[in-house]
Amino acid sequence: MAKKLDKVDVVVVGTGWAGGVISAELAKAGKKVVAMERGDKKNIEDYTGVKDELRFMNRYQMMQDLSHETITSRNTMDEQALPVRTRDEMMAGTDTGGGGVHWAGAVYRYTPYDFEIYSKTVDRYGKDKIPDGMTIQDWGITYDEMETYYDRFEKTAGISGEADPLGPERSNEYPNPPLKESRPVRLFKDAAKELGYHPYQVASANVSQQYENPDGETLNACMYCAFCHYYGCDFGAKSDPLMTVIPTAQKHDNFELRTQAYVRRVLYDGGNKAKGVMYVDTETGQEFEQPADVVVLAAFTFTNNRLLMLSEIGKPYNPESRTGVIGKNFNGQMNITFLGARGFFKDKKFNLYGGAGALGGTMSDFAADNFDHSDVDFINGGAIELRQYGEGAITSNRVPKDTPNWGSEFKKNANFYAYRNLTTWYTSAIMSWWHNYMDLDPTYKDDFGDPLLRVTNKYTDQDRNIAKFGIEKCTEIMEKMGADIIDKDDIPKEFDHIYQGGHYAGGVIMGDDPETSAVNNYLQMWDVDNLFVVGGSAFPHFPGHHPTVTIGSLAYRAAEGIEKYLKNGGQLVKGKQNA
Repeated sequence: MAKKLDKVDVVVVGTGWAGGVISAELAKAGKKVVAMERGDKKNIEDYTGVKDELRFMNRYQMMQDLSHETITSRNTMDEQALPVRTRDEMMAGTDTGGGGVHWAGAVYRYTPYDFEIYSKTVDRYGKDKIPDGMTIQDWGITYDEMETYYDRFEKTAGISGEADPLGPERSNEYPNPPLKESRPVRLFKDAAKELGYHPYQVASANVSQQYENPDGETLNACMYCAFCHYYGCDFGAKSDPLMTVIPTAQKHDNFELRTQAYVRRVLYDGGNKAKGVMYVDTETGQEFEQPADVVVLAAFTFTNNRLLMLSEIGKPYNPESRTGVIGKNFNGQMNITFLGARGFFKDKKFNLYGGAGALGGTMSDFAADNFDHSDVDFINGGAIELRQYGEGAITSNRVPKDTPNWGSEFKKNANFYAYRNLTTWYTSAIMSWWHNYMDLDPTYKDDFGDPLLRVTNKYTDQDRNIAKFGIEKCTEIMEKMGADIIDKDDIPKEFDHIYQGGHYAGGVIMGDDPETSAVNNYLQMWDVDNLFVVGGSAFPHFPGHHPTVTIGSLAYRAAEGIEKYLKNGGQLVKGKQNA
C-alpha cells in the first residue's frame, strides 16, 4: 500500500536540464519543491579523474539500464514491435542531471522559421509545398518571444561562442568567447568562405574561460581533454545540470532531491487538476504518494509520453482517424540525420586526439528556410558541421571505404590515416508525419507489469531527399578542403530502430489549438491546469539543430508560467477554440 506524504508546492519528475531549471527557479522563488530522479545520486566529483573510454563510450555506463524498462519499436502500424534491449541501440541518460551530464555541449538557437514553420512555409511557397500526411504546425510561440529565455539559458550555462552571421537577432552576445580555432576547424571555415558561405564557430557549453553565472555557480575553463561526449566532465568545465541548476536548487532548504524514485503514475482521477505523483523507492520497494499543487513532468520524451498514457491524461493519438494528441508527431535526430562526407588526406596531418564536445565550425546557409526551397523536393534544412571531439583510442580506426576490414592493408591504412581524416556532416531537420507516433505496447511490460512505450517510425521521401542534398553540400566543402579521398555516407533505406544520441522528441506537442496540441506555450496541459510537461516532448517537429538550448529555454518559460499559475490559477493561455 502506498504511503502518503505531506503535500508540497511543486513535484518535478526528472533532473536533467528541464527539471533542473524548473527546480532552481521555483526554489529561488520560495516554493517547496521535490525533484524525483529514478537513477542514482550523482555530483560532479563522481566524474573527476575518470577518463575511461571503454567504460563510458563502449559500455555506456551513464545510460539507462534497458533490462528494467525500455521501448518497443517498429516501422509501420501492421508490424509487431520488438523491445530495444541494448545500450548501443538506445542511449537515454540516467542519474542526477540526466542526459545533460553526458551531452557534447553544442548550442544552437532555433530560427523564427521553425517556430512558425507551417505559416511561413505556406506564406512563401503555398500549401502545396507541404506534402500530404506531413503534420507540421506552428509552435504557438515566436522566436521574438523565445529570445529572452534563450539569453537567460545561455547566461546560466556560460555558453562560449560567436553569433551566427545568418542567425536571428540577439539581445546580447554569448557570455564567453568561442573555443580555440583548431587547424581542422580553420580548414573547414576557410573552405566554406571560399565557396561563398558564412561559417562560424560552434557555440559551446565547454566553457572557454572560468565563468561565474548569475546564480553564483562557477564553471572552469575547458582543457580540450576530449572526454566530453558520453562522459561527465573531469574538470567541471562543461556546463551541465550538476554544475549549474541542481547546485542552485540545493542552496535552498525548500528544495529536496529524491533519487532512486521511480515515478509510475500521475495521480489523476479526472477533472482539470492532478493531485501529485505515485512513485516507488527502488531501494526499498516502498510505494509513495507525493501530493503537490503543481506536477511537472520534465523527463526524457519517452518517459513524459508514457506517464501521461499510463495515467490516462489527455486524448491519445489515433493514427487511423488522425485525432487525439498524446503520442502524436514523434520526431528526432536519427541515423538519417547525421550524414555527410569523410575526407582522407595524404599530405595533411592533424592532432585529432585533443578536442572538446562542441569544438567545431558550422554554417547555416542551408538551414531552416535560409535558402530558396522552390526547386528542391523537401522543406527545412540543416546545419553543416565539422566537429573535433577528440578521437578515442578504441573507436578511431578510420579507413577509406574500399579498405578490407582486416589484414595488412587495413593495418597500413589505419596507421596512415589515423591523423589524416576529417568529417563534415549535415544535421538535417526531421518533419512530423501522421504515421510516426507513440502509444502503449499491448504485449511487452516493465518490471512493474506496466506496458512499455511503443514507437512507430518510418522514413519518408522528405527524409531521404534532404539527406541527399546535405551529403552533396558536405562533399563540396570537403573537396574544397583538399581531401584526396572522399567517402560519401550512404542513405539508409529505412529506420533501423537504433535510438542513438538521445535527441528524440514529440508526443506532448505545443501549439495554440487544444485540438492539435497537448500543451500551450508555457507547456501547461490544455486539459489539466496544474500539470506542466517540459522537455523535447513539446517539439512539434525537429529543427536541423541540437535541442538542448531550446529545452532549457522552454523550461525557463515554463517556470515563469508555474509561478503565474500558483498565484492566479487557471489556464495561462487561451486556445484557438476558446479565444
